[in-house]
Order: sequence, then structure tokens, then C-alpha cells
Amino acid sequence: MVCRLPYVAPTRYADNSLQERPGPSRATPFQVPTPPPSESGSPVCPWDDTPDPAGDIPANIVISISATFHPTSDILPTRPDTMLLSSDDVFFYTHRATMLAKSTNHWNGLMPSLCTLRSSDTSMVVPCPEPAPVLNVRVVLHVVYELSCAFYKPSLDVISAAIDAMAAYGIPPKDHIAPSTPLYALILAQAPTNPIAAYVLAASHDLYSLAVPVSSHLLSFPLRSLTDELTEKIGPAYLKRLFFLHYGRLEALRRLLRAPPHPHTPTDRCDFADQQGMTRAWALSSAYLAWDARPDLPASAIAAAFLPLADRLTCYLCKQNLVERANQVIVQWSMVKRSI
Repeated sequence: MVCRLPYVAPTRYADNSLQERPGPSRATPFQVPTPPPSESGSPVCPWDDTPDPAGDIPANIVISISATFHPTSDILPTRPDTMLLSSDDVFFYTHRATMLAKSTNHWNGLMPSLCTLRSSDTSMVVPCPEPAPVLNVRVVLHVVYELSCAFYKPSLDVISAAIDAMAAYGIPPKDHIAPSTPLYALILAQAPTNPIAAYVLAASHDLYSLAVPVSSHLLSFPLRSLTDELTEKIGPAYLKRLFFLHYGRLEALRRLLRAPPHPHTPTDRCDFADQQGMTRAWALSSAYLAWDARPDLPASAIAAAFLPLADRLTCYLCKQNLVERANQVIVQWSMVKRSI
């Protein structure tokens, strides 16, 4: 998307777009791009008849404009009246009333309230310290306008930075990251591949409804690998919940393994003394599992530890009791809580 802008030299980026930062922070009438679609499909911003106070206006100077938040976007019925400029020189055309309605601190003090604006302040350029992938946008502005940003496939690092920016701009993350929102679903979809980053994100903003399902992907995470930086971001409350999840599951597993199969009524071929062999074999297998127990121990490992013991037993009733007890442990283990 192309617009002319004075006093600037174009810079070509990796995506072949030409970007450029304007000098003044408040737009004069001739600096406010409101381009109609051109024949090539890219909005072009022609200059109006307002004279240039500096004299010369360089020709063919172009800037980068968001593909979603551009001058002719139909996100809302009204035309955009405020431009946000990212740190990497991309413009986002927004609606001042919408931005202020979602922010509790006037966009971190960068955007005056509607009642304090003069009638001549028809448009603004608001510089923001975030780069385009964060500001966009791919998250922040999409949240403000209640749009899904899944199309852009932002990484968890970008999402995390965007949520930090939301908090700074007075947009409470708790109000916009709930189970029914697109951003919640986007974070949860990336949790299996990067669970600790997703948990840090949820914990640092007290997003309990998100932290609960994310924590189920941390059962295989080694708690000893937590760094001081991560523990500080997680905070004591959510760190305690994560530790209790791990240790609670380990204790539940040991408790399940502790009870051996019930003995059967003595028979001519298998009395109580004979059944002690089954009990000792169970105890040895239980000790093996408990020694190397993990919060994410799969049911297949339990089956592999106990079911082969039945092949070594000559008593049919002993075999039956051992298999039944092993299956009980597997079922009960699958019912142990898997999240904080």
C-alpha cells in the first residue's frame, strides 16, 4: 500500500515493502492518507490541494500500511481517524472512539480523550514502541476490534509481547482472553509444542482459565530446568500450583501401586503361602515403577510392568486377580487430575 509522505527517504524491507517514518507526530491535512483503491489493487494516497509549508514534496515516496487496518477498510462503517505507527514504520488506520473505549488509560497516555480534542484535530499519528507483528495486530488491534488473528499464525513470543502491550495500553488481558475468544483458542493450540511459554504467559497475567488446560501439557516438563527468570514470571501462586500438580500425581501413583492384588480363597494347588510369590512379584514391579515414576507415566508402562507377571503364574485364579488389579491401577491412574 502506497502513500506519499514529505521529508523522508524510503527504506526497502525483506518483504519488498518500502517503509518510512514521518517527521511530525500530529498529521496535518495533507499528511493524512485516505486513499481509494487503485487500478492495481493497492490503495494510493494522492496529495490534496493543501500547499506544503516546507516548499518541496518529494515524489514517489511510499510507506507501509497494514493490510487489515488500511484507510479504506470496512471493519467499521465510519472512516478511520487515527493512525498508529509501529516501531518498524508500519501505519495502522484505526478509530479513535473504538480505541479509547477499550482502553482504561487512554492508550497509555498516547491518545487524548475525545472531549479534550480540538475540533481541528480531525486526525492523529500515534507512535507506538511495538513492532508491527506485535501491534497488529496480529494481536493487539485484532483484540480491540474483536477480530481473529489466527490467519497470521503469530508465534507465542509475538502473542506474549502483544499481551504485555495490551496491559500497558490499558486493555485488560482477562477481559479479552476467555475460553470463547479467538486469542484464547490460538494460545491453547500452540500449548502442546511450547507448553512452558504458554503457561508463563497465562500465569504472568493471572489467566487461570487458560493456565488450567495448558498445565496438562507440562506433565513431562522437568521442573528442575526452571530458570530464575521463568519462576519470576510465573510467580509464586502459579509456581506452587505447578509443583503440586507434579508431586500430587506422583503421590497418587505410589498410592495406587502400593496395594497388591487381593488373594483368592486357598485351593489344593494354591494356598496362601503359594500366593506370596505373586505378592512379591507385584512389590518388585511396583518398586521399579515408583523409582522411575513420572507425572506423565503412560498407562502402557503400567501394563508392561505388571501384565507379563501373569505369564509366570501357574494358578489361574492368581493370574485373574493380578490382571484385574493391573487394570484397576491403569483406570484409576487415568482418572488422577492432570491439570492445576
